[in-house]
Amino acid sequence: MQYLIFIDWTALVVPQHSILEMILRGTVMYLAIFVLLRVLARRQAGLLGTADLLVVVLLADAAQNGMAHDYRSVTEGIALVVTILMWDFVIDWMSFRIPALQTLLRPPPLPLIKKGVLQRKNMRQEMISTDELMSRLREEGLESPKQVKLAQLEGDGHLSVIKLRA
Repeated sequence: MQYLIFIDWTALVVPQHSILEMILRGTVMYLAIFVLLRVLARRQAGLLGTADLLVVVLLADAAQNGMAHDYRSVTEGIALVVTILMWDFVIDWMSFRIPALQTLLRPPPLPLIKKGVLQRKNMRQEMISTDELMSRLREEGLESPKQVKLAQLEGDGHLSVIKLRA
C-alpha cells in the first residue's frame, strides 16, 4: 500500500491573520512584559538580564505557535519572531546610544550591605531574606556581612560584592 504525503502549502505559508496585526501584537506584548519585568523582577532574572530572559521566553512561545499550527502559517510565526528580535535590538541600541535612557531601561544597583551593615529596607524592597543574602555571601567565600565593604544587587540580578580589606 502506498501512502501519499499531503502538505497544505497554502495553510503552511499564507498568513491567516494580518502581518501588521502580528507585529502590533508582538510589540505590545514585548513592551508590556519588559516594563513588568523591569519593575517587578530584578532579582528573579538571575544570570540573564531582564531583556534576555524576555526574548528567550517570547521567542520560544512565538516559534512554538508558528510550528504548532496555532497561527495557521509559518509566515505569521516568523513575523512575530522578527518583531520580538527587532524590539530587543532597538532597546539595546537605545540604552547604548542614549545614556539618559539607561536609567529607564536598566535599574540602578541597589545596595544590600554598606560597610558591614545590612540595608534592610532595600532587602525588603527586593524580598531578599537575610538567609538568602548570607547564602550569596558564602558563595563569595565570606562568613559575615562585617567582611563586606559594599554588596549591591545589580540591575541584571547579580550580586556584586566588594570585600573589606583586612
